[in-house]
Amino acid sequence: MKTNASFLLTLLMFTVMLISACAGSASSLGGEWELVSYGDASAPMPALPGVDTSIAFGSDGQFGGNVGCNGFGAEYKVSGNKVTFDAVMSTMMYCEETADQEGAVIGMLSEATMTFELDGGVLTLTSTDGSSVLVLVRK
Repeated sequence: MKTNASFLLTLLMFTVMLISACAGSASSLGGEWELVSYGDASAPMPALPGVDTSIAFGSDGQFGGNVGCNGFGAEYKVSGNKVTFDAVMSTMMYCEETADQEGAVIGMLSEATMTFELDGGVLTLTSTDGSSVLVLVRK
């Protein structure tokens, strides 16, 4: 009887660990990330060199950052491997050299739900239809 109880306890602990490992959380996104590439999932554009484009996810459900010329921010919620972003608010300066990248990144994040995958220090956010991605590395 004791062996059976030990087996059940071990099985229960393994199941809890497995579920915890598979479930996404705000803390797994937490920290600051730098843009590597963005756009069409089949051929993403590399981030502009020398342009600080970063996103910081807070444990308080807020995220924000800089897309080169403008700062931005909003709320986010994590459920499993999905992250939902509220409407993004940003400053409205125009910088010709970063305008396309800024528009694409903010457009992808604003009022969107995306799946996310963490692979070491790489975070990939993918649109629900799989057509577009943001690839970031931990700073």
